[in-house]
Amino acid sequence: MLVKDDTIAAIATPHGVGGIGIVRVSGPDAEEICRILFKPAAGTDSLKTHHLYHGDIISPETGSIIDEVLLALMRKPHSYTGEDTLEINCHGGHLILQTVLDEVIKAGARPAEPGEFTKRAYLNGRLDLSQAEAVMDLITAQSIRSSLIEILTVLESSIDFTEEDISSKPHRNISKDVEDVIISINDILSTYKEGRLFRDGLNVVITGKPNVGKSSLLNRLLGERRAIVTSIPGTTRDFIEETINIGGIPVKLTDTAGVRKSAETIEKEGIEFVWEKALAADMVIILIDGNTRFTDEDFEVINRNRNKRIVLAINKSDLPHKITNAEINDIIPDVEPLWISAKYGDGIRGTYGIGYYTDQPSPQERP
Repeated sequence: MLVKDDTIAAIATPHGVGGIGIVRVSGPDAEEICRILFKPAAGTDSLKTHHLYHGDIISPETGSIIDEVLLALMRKPHSYTGEDTLEINCHGGHLILQTVLDEVIKAGARPAEPGEFTKRAYLNGRLDLSQAEAVMDLITAQSIRSSLIEILTVLESSIDFTEEDISSKPHRNISKDVEDVIISINDILSTYKEGRLFRDGLNVVITGKPNVGKSSLLNRLLGERRAIVTSIPGTTRDFIEETINIGGIPVKLTDTAGVRKSAETIEKEGIEFVWEKALAADMVIILIDGNTRFTDEDFEVINRNRNKRIVLAINKSDLPHKITNAEINDIIPDVEPLWISAKYGDGIRGTYGIGYYTDQPSPQERP
C-alpha cells in the first residue's frame, strides 16, 4: 500500500458550535497553499516550522479577508502524518470553516477521505497499527455518541412541543437513523476481538503437572534460558512471565508451578496462582508427559480448563509414547494434540517459525 503524493484537507474539529475550529492540510503542497492564502500580520515571508503565526486567510480571487486566524506550518517528518502539514485555527462557525476549506481546495488540495490523515500517519511510520486503530476507535465512538444525542434531541423536541407549531425535521427518518447507529455498533463489535488482539496481545498460560517440561517449553519459545530447568519436581514455585512476538502479535507467556497435591505452604500458594492465571488467560497450553500414563494431576488440569481455549501439547515425543491419540480423544475430544519435544524442539520450531534456546545436543547428536 503506497502513500498518495497529493495534498489533502479537511475540517479537523467536530461538528457543532465552538470558539475555535481547525482546518488541517497535509501533503507536498501544504506550504505553497499556505503562501497563497495566508497573510501574516507581522508581514514576514519566512515561516518557521512548528511556530504559530497570527494573520488573515485571504481569498485570492477577491482579495477579501475570510477570517482572522492563527496558523502553524509543520514540516515533515515531524508532523502527525509525517508530511508537510498546515493547521489553520479559525473561528469556530461552520460557515467560516467550510469557506476556508473551500479556498484550500481551490488552491490545490483535495478533500480528505474518512480517516486518511491517520492512514497516512500509519503508512509513513508515525503510528503503529495498534495506535492507528485506537485513534479510529476513538473517532468512531465519538461519532456514534453524537448521532445518538442528535436522535435523542429530535425525539425529545417532538414530545415537548407536540402542541406548538414547531417542525422537528419531519422529513427525517428516525428509525433509519437508529438502524444506522446499530449497524455501526455491530461493525465495531465484529472487529473487537481482532483489534484487541493486536493492541493488547494474547495472554497464554503454560500449565501441567510437575516435571512435565513447562519451563523447558518456555525457554524454547523465548529463545533464551529464562526459567530454571531441573529434574526435581516443583522447581518452579512462582510464575514467570515473558513476552514474544508471533506474526506481529505480542504473546505473553506465563510459566506456572506444577500442579500436584502438596502439604507445603509455598507450593500450595503457587498452585493456587496457577488456577487464577489460567482463569484470566486467553489461551492455556496444557502440557502432558507422553512418556508416562495419565495421572490424577493431568485429569485435574484438563478438567479445570475444559471451558478455555486450549492447546494440548504432548511433551517428550523423543521418548517412547505411553499414551495414544485414541486415549487423548476419549479424555478431551475435539482437541487435536500437538506432539512436541521441548528438549530438542521437535514440533515447535517448524510450527511457530521462531528462535529457541537449547542446552541440549542437536538431533544428530542424540543418544
